[in-house]
Amino acid sequence: MKTKIRIALQKKGRLNEDSMKLFKEAGIKFNVGSGKLVASSPGFPIEVLFLRDDDIPQTVADGVADIGVVGENEMYEKGYEVDIARKLGFGKCRLSLAVPKAQDYPGIEWFNGKKVATSYPNILKKYFDENGVEADIHEIAGSVEIAPGIGLADAIFDIVSSGSTLVANRLREVDVAMYSEAVLIAKKGLEPEKQELLEELIFRINAVQTANSNKYVLLNAPNDKVEEIVKILPGMKSPTVLPLADKNWSSIHSVISEDEFWDVIGKLKANGAEGILIIPIEKMIL
Repeated sequence: MKTKIRIALQKKGRLNEDSMKLFKEAGIKFNVGSGKLVASSPGFPIEVLFLRDDDIPQTVADGVADIGVVGENEMYEKGYEVDIARKLGFGKCRLSLAVPKAQDYPGIEWFNGKKVATSYPNILKKYFDENGVEADIHEIAGSVEIAPGIGLADAIFDIVSSGSTLVANRLREVDVAMYSEAVLIAKKGLEPEKQELLEELIFRINAVQTANSNKYVLLNAPNDKVEEIVKILPGMKSPTVLPLADKNWSSIHSVISEDEFWDVIGKLKANGAEGILIIPIEKMIL
């Protein structure tokens, strides 16, 4: 029987959507029906289990699934022994302490003796211990942000993305305990055949995400400006320079990082580049 690798994914929510999009771009499509909790892929030896996000770390640690996608916050909160195979760059957030908006806040010592509501008691306890704080950690399952307003707690410790939920509940973020993003986790000691499949999966993910963070640029430049323009373009190794029908001009091709894009484009224009064409990259193999 051909070896398959089993992956645990969140059954609904943003991590599910981002994970499914990533795998689709990597050529892995799952035969998912309505309400289906187990699915396979016709193009890759992989089977998916759709679970609650807080069940994924244990499912992988116990070997029910070989790998999984979960937020670092859930992984560290549960504390199961798993390996991080790759950080995935989406689902980014932070775990922060927040107090009522009108509350004076002199520093972390303010939390001594206070009651703090959270769904992440283990991470919070570790953070307080590291900072010498003794507080009453009150664990609740959801709607953490309403706890101070109804007198259940003095402050909260919760996931923050945009901060709009804090503002809506008249809270303000005062201290960040950790930053989190989606990670691909793996069972410790994977069998060699499954390790090979994991490495192939990571190879595909790398190709997709490298492409998404770069743009392909083509431009025309007078020959006397080519040297200056080549110095501006980072390229993977070196930009490609091709002659045009007009012997006084050349075409230059390269790859630009999304983070450097506008700065580089401005410098290209300032150095005589014309007809600049930017093309998305579907896959990029390094």
